[in-house]
Amino acid sequence: MFNKRYYYLIKIQYLGYRFHGWQKQPKLKTIHLMIDRTLNFILEGATFKTLGSGRTDAMVSANESAFELFIYKKIEDENAFLELFNHNLPQDVRALAIKEVDADFNIIQHSKIKEYVYLFTYGKKCHPFCASIMTTFLDDLNIHIMQKGAKLFEGTHNFKPYCFRATDKGIYTRTIERCQLVQNTLYTASFFPESTFTLIVKGKGFGRNQIRLIMGTLVNLGRGDVDLAYIENSLKPESTEKMEFIAPASGLILNSVEFE
Repeated sequence: MFNKRYYYLIKIQYLGYRFHGWQKQPKLKTIHLMIDRTLNFILEGATFKTLGSGRTDAMVSANESAFELFIYKKIEDENAFLELFNHNLPQDVRALAIKEVDADFNIIQHSKIKEYVYLFTYGKKCHPFCASIMTTFLDDLNIHIMQKGAKLFEGTHNFKPYCFRATDKGIYTRTIERCQLVQNTLYTASFFPESTFTLIVKGKGFGRNQIRLIMGTLVNLGRGDVDLAYIENSLKPESTEKMEFIAPASGLILNSVEFE
């Protein structure tokens, strides 16, 4: 006789600055490691498994991410579980919500829309406290032309040039629903510089370092190293360009995950 298996979708947020990304790695502190370590403590040795909705790289933060908890024990009081979970998590990780799902739900294969934001400023070194979630580009940038460039990434394109270590076997024709560079109003702090910006990118799937390579290309555009035609041509099916400038990880935030 088999025990019944229960499935829970848990939303979390975290500051990624001191972590080596989501995925467990030998001798490194990762988000997944801290999640499992905390669950093992509060579940008092009960058998469980966790599976993330996707990976984030070292130093990348998440305003909203998610993982699925598989366990052979029903969580009777979800609010009490959430409170206990948060009490034992490190202070730079927080659980937001828990919801029971059924066996048909698969957090990896289930259709979802992710929104990333890249928070940055330019021209002048900032207060060191900014470093954990904001990148400062010291060059003078033409924000207006960068805003035009960002819109070129919207729609269905060949994003192979914007995927790190792309091979001939990957699927690189993807759709970006929104790519917009705007004045930052999402995140504020007393030590932020007066003028900050966010690149907002929304879509169903992204390749490795795709957002950071897009951001790096937009910075090159803002510096005058490339033009709008260069970006347009890089997105064509026949393009063989390979983007080299990967924007720093600490400015990237997984802003939301929506399951359809």
